[in-house]
Amino acid sequence: MNPSLLYLIAVCLWFMLLGLAVVSWRGLAVLGRKKRINQFPGGVQHGGDAYWRLNRAHANTAENLPLFGAVVLVGNISGAAGETFALLALVYWLFRMIQSVIHVSSGSEIAVTLRFSAYFVQQICVLLMVFQILRHAALI
Repeated sequence: MNPSLLYLIAVCLWFMLLGLAVVSWRGLAVLGRKKRINQFPGGVQHGGDAYWRLNRAHANTAENLPLFGAVVLVGNISGAAGETFALLALVYWLFRMIQSVIHVSSGSEIAVTLRFSAYFVQQICVLLMVFQILRHAALI
């Protein structure tokens, strides 16, 4: 198995971990009678800043998972997933986690800049993976 598939699973697990953190935060608020179960409207900021940053980090991971997943799967199915492809998948996963941790930890200007930088690295990794797939298919 190409390691890029393991990194895809790792990104999925990271997404699930962030989701469990959101659900736990909500559950504690409901159990502590600070919120009712129906007081968490989708897409509308609710709760404190730290909770909302966690919520958005989870959503950001969900938004980017299909693209990464599709590229990793096509790379593996097509036979384009070699060592460099796997390294790019690893870097993507690491910077996905870095972006999420920064997102949850702060909303400061420097944190947003670092978060964007981590996102940019992820996008470059995916783009390079796509180029590897296209080169393997002799399309470029």
